[in-house]
Amino acid sequence: MRGRKRKPIEQQIAEGDPAKRGVHKLDRKLAAAPKASSGLPDCPKHLSGLARYAWEFWSEELAIMKLDKRPDGPLLEGACQQYARAVTADAIVEKEGIICIDSFVTKLGDIIPLRTKKHPAVEISSQSWGHVKSFCSEFGFSPASRVRLTLDDPTKGKSADDDLLKALSQPRTKPEGSSLVQ
Repeated sequence: MRGRKRKPIEQQIAEGDPAKRGVHKLDRKLAAAPKASSGLPDCPKHLSGLARYAWEFWSEELAIMKLDKRPDGPLLEGACQQYARAVTADAIVEKEGIICIDSFVTKLGDIIPLRTKKHPAVEISSQSWGHVKSFCSEFGFSPASRVRLTLDDPTKGKSADDDLLKALSQPRTKPEGSSLVQ
């Protein structure tokens, strides 16, 4: 899909409908939007080691942010596998180095170096970290995505806004003893 990612309808409503689509249209879209059930499935049995650690960590964080939805389980599973793959590839690169030598073994058993090339684990690491970053961006685990996913706290800041709105919506009255002409 080209262009920017679409903003969630809740965010469009919270921003006050800057695109001037109409608040009632946004409310109807919100009511018609599919609702996923809360709570992630249990950690898949085949995840172990780093992947299981990532599942437990991310599932707890999603629950705290109230973003733990059942349909997102397979996506989280894939992200956990990519995380484990990236860390493993990084360990291989750390141990064996970024560059490896392509060589040829003759019939006599002599090793002839042909060329140096980038270690294949470098590419695996890079791709895996890209997938992890994509997951983190989608689910609010990066600083920029947390700004996009801000959730309004219904108890915070309501009273000041309500008081101001109430004061501004009242009819204007002339103060007693005032000589102002209206």
